[in-house]
Amino acid sequence: MNEQKPLRLRKRAEFLAVRSGEKRRGAYFLVEVKAREDQDGPTRVGFTVTKKNGNAVVRNRIKRRLREAVRVNVADDMAAGTDYVIVARPDALKAPFAVLTRELSKRVAKKSMTRRSPKP
Repeated sequence: MNEQKPLRLRKRAEFLAVRSGEKRRGAYFLVEVKAREDQDGPTRVGFTVTKKNGNAVVRNRIKRRLREAVRVNVADDMAAGTDYVIVARPDALKAPFAVLTRELSKRVAKKSMTRRSPKP
């Protein structure tokens, strides 16, 4: 478990580096995950909300909801030395907060699985 709160991704190059990692799709967002070289380093998280989601007010509300969901519930599930980028979908604004945090927690905690792997 990661005791420290996740740091933020801020530079475009950091976001682009995560794009080559694993993609975990959900109803309210896409989570891109990529492990870094320094496995003992802090967890980093970035948020992307495109203009397709609405005007600046709507986009900022979505980002605030996602940041709070990460802060309250999901930060402990994030692996150290890993970068996460959360790309929001328009439904993230209207989703109940409990559902949003549960979906985010499920996507973050999910281990690397392929679709072809048999279900137990």
